[in-house]
Amino acid sequence: MFTGIVEATGEVQAVVDDEGGRRVRIGTPFSDLSDGQSISVSGACLTVEDAVDAEYFEVFLARETLARTYFDDLAAGDVVNLERAMPADGRFDGHVVQGHVDATAEVLAIEAEGEDWTYTFSLPEAQQNYLVQKGSITVDGISLTVADRREDAFDVAIIPTTYRETTLSEKSVGDPVHLEVDVVAKYVEQLC
Repeated sequence: MFTGIVEATGEVQAVVDDEGGRRVRIGTPFSDLSDGQSISVSGACLTVEDAVDAEYFEVFLARETLARTYFDDLAAGDVVNLERAMPADGRFDGHVVQGHVDATAEVLAIEAEGEDWTYTFSLPEAQQNYLVQKGSITVDGISLTVADRREDAFDVAIIPTTYRETTLSEKSVGDPVHLEVDVVAKYVEQLC
């Protein structure tokens, strides 16, 4: 489980297509990664392979992951958001994030408002029932609050810290993002 509080960004160092998927090497500031750990990479829960202390780690992207994410376009030099899995005795910030990408969406608009920004994202039809104004949404692994919601789009307000410390500052209109809707909303729908 994750919280959507991005700890760092990492640069993709290498991407190698492999039988059945794709292997990716990502530079990291984390010195405590080990093989088999879960890590959120721009919102997708992946398994650490071949971790080298505070230098890099590798992950394998299976076909299912490639089909549900924009990682089929990932290339060396791209920057991704990183969050280690939350320890059972850790502080809980953000909201409950599983690292299960529900959909990819598109950046529709970016507007600076003083020191803050408003980002507008498309909202795929399959996720529309799970998003409410002032509810939680995960965008590229970042726990955010929905500021405004329309039928096929939503806005979030981005504070300077989030802008600076995540990949949002590198996004442009038309770029893809990963969405994970609130898991509680999914369970409520299942019960009804």
